[in-house]
Amino acid sequence: MNKRDYTKEEIKLFRKLNTPKKIQDYTSLLKFDFGRDAKFSSPRVVIKNKKADCLEGALLAAAILEFHGHKPLILDLRSSHKPFDYDHTVAVFKQFGCFGAISKTNHAVLRYREPVYKTIRELVMSYFHEYFLNNGKKTLREYSKPLDLSIIKLVDWRTTEKDLWEIHEVLDKAKHYFVLSKKQIKNLRRADKVELEAGKVVVERHN
Repeated sequence: MNKRDYTKEEIKLFRKLNTPKKIQDYTSLLKFDFGRDAKFSSPRVVIKNKKADCLEGALLAAAILEFHGHKPLILDLRSSHKPFDYDHTVAVFKQFGCFGAISKTNHAVLRYREPVYKTIRELVMSYFHEYFLNNGKKTLREYSKPLDLSIIKLVDWRTTEKDLWEIHEVLDKAKHYFVLSKKQIKNLRRADKVELEAGKVVVERHN
């Protein structure tokens, strides 16, 4: 990515957001986009509109991480119970030899992960017990190989005004890994009442 493709305002913002923690803080302040129009916006559009869903937040975080020399990586967490539950996308970064994640979510769970995980699987499994339906059923089943967005050549995902649905498709078709055996799935305990209440805590209500 040529940094000259960004505007002066974008470069100024990216320079301020020079650590994963600062990127997460900025992303968390964006209004959550509930995706009523089923479109996915570039980091440029997200900054302009000041709202994002999880994929858009991950794209923005990946772009800023790339600006500071990291690989622009995003990761898909796949649920077993669509359409009643949703996949979740995070931006992955590496510090101190360990992986962490930047996450845009409306909920108190599935959020930022410190760079303390030795492998991508370790990072993914840190989300396992938070990933459940309103009836307590735990639904995280797969995770993708991290997608390096620098390979995307069909469109400039960083600055385009066009819909980025194709990135969603590329991520969905990426190699995914199962996290549980059939025996482990049958043995799962449902989230209890306290966990369910914690899972209902949100930043914004969905009207």
